[in-house]
Amino acid sequence: MNGTAYRSAIHIASMFSLYLSLAMLVPMAVDLHSANSDWQVFFVSSLVCGGVSAIVTLATRDTPPVLSRRLGFVVVNLIWFTFSIVGAVPLYFSSRDLSFVQAVFESVSAVTTTGSTVLIGLDRAPPGILLWRSMLQWFGGIGIVALGLFVMPFLRLGGISFFKLESSDTGEKVFARVITFLQAFLIIYIGITLVCAATYHVLGMSQFDALNHAMTTVATGGFSTHDASFGHFESISLLWAATFFMTLCSLPFSILILFLVRRRATALKDPQILVFLGYLLALAVALGIYHRMTNDVPASEAIAHSFFNLASILSTTGYASEDYTLWGSFAIAIAFFAMFLGGCSGSTAGGMKAYRFVVLFGTLRPAFTTLVYPNSVRVVRYGSFTVDSEMQRAVMVFVMSYFALWAFGSLALGAMGYDILTSSSAVLTALSNVGPGIGPFVGPAGNFSSLSEPALVLLSALMIMGRLEIMTVLVLLLPTFWRR
Repeated sequence: MNGTAYRSAIHIASMFSLYLSLAMLVPMAVDLHSANSDWQVFFVSSLVCGGVSAIVTLATRDTPPVLSRRLGFVVVNLIWFTFSIVGAVPLYFSSRDLSFVQAVFESVSAVTTTGSTVLIGLDRAPPGILLWRSMLQWFGGIGIVALGLFVMPFLRLGGISFFKLESSDTGEKVFARVITFLQAFLIIYIGITLVCAATYHVLGMSQFDALNHAMTTVATGGFSTHDASFGHFESISLLWAATFFMTLCSLPFSILILFLVRRRATALKDPQILVFLGYLLALAVALGIYHRMTNDVPASEAIAHSFFNLASILSTTGYASEDYTLWGSFAIAIAFFAMFLGGCSGSTAGGMKAYRFVVLFGTLRPAFTTLVYPNSVRVVRYGSFTVDSEMQRAVMVFVMSYFALWAFGSLALGAMGYDILTSSSAVLTALSNVGPGIGPFVGPAGNFSSLSEPALVLLSALMIMGRLEIMTVLVLLLPTFWRR
């Protein structure tokens, strides 16, 4: 990469930082209205971050270089890094007494829509801070959908291309221009957020709680305005409503656009949708039956809590209605297993994602068939589309990298003195962007405030790696990447 490419990457990242700095004025206004002194923090943070971003933006203006894969890798990493740092500034200077590492961890958790938190006493926290966390997750959700539908296929990292999979039989693209899709996506994203907020409010939440939870639900982020998360509201109706919206936002937004805008019902036959809904239904029913029989709770309550908490884990939202690790060993096992799975490609959900399981099993099946029929030629398919060797390789590399990082991170936390359950689940929830882990420290009834700063730094890096599909970050560590 030459100097012009670096300038262009910095220019793009500084523009996004400028927009985020302007967004700080919204929680500033909320704190000012509620007579909370933190409004000054947001005002100064917006002024300083906005000023620096504006200077860098003007200083790096140049003719943009030809778009390349290497520039794409740098831009993606730089945007998420600057978003995390800028988002942490008001958190660090707020009245919550966070260290810089804790503030960055909270910001990274927000923009990657992970939902792990180091904040305690959310019920008494200033409204501006609560709103800022929700806004960071909501903005992060927009970036994640764009990343999954456009950037990952361009970088050849195994992402499912919207224009490839959603083209008609004649090869005609569904939308002639990318901007058309982006407009439709933003309309639907905002529309679902408003409908979700209205639903929560009608079912008993205050307007402020409804707006915050709607933003973090649609982004499948999981930040709440209460320490007890959804358990604070003690409402079965709210649990079912949240389950619906978490599940909806775990589906590919490209498919939602085809269904809602183009009225194409066949779009719902995407194999990854069937796989995702299949394991959600199977695991939730199994957990509901176990909870009913083991803990002697009413069937309706057991099913509602099971579906809510499984939808929360599988969508990688991270809400909790209660501490499901107290339900029994089978509940812990299901929750741990579900952290690996995740939602669909092109959604705001994290995890390994359902489409990878479709490709993975589609690749393994011919391999076993070849053992019986050595001369047979088998084609790996994703629905009606052929999966090329590059896609198969990308999926295999991701899966191997995922488990390698999980093992490395678990050993690293173990070396810092944490028990195996805390270590393995904390790393797993970071890589999958789920939120809560398993155990008394990082489980659904706890948070990450008790972890040391080195542990928080490691988990912050893993959250970004998990959100950026791992290889997008690791490729920057190769010396060959930086050679001209």
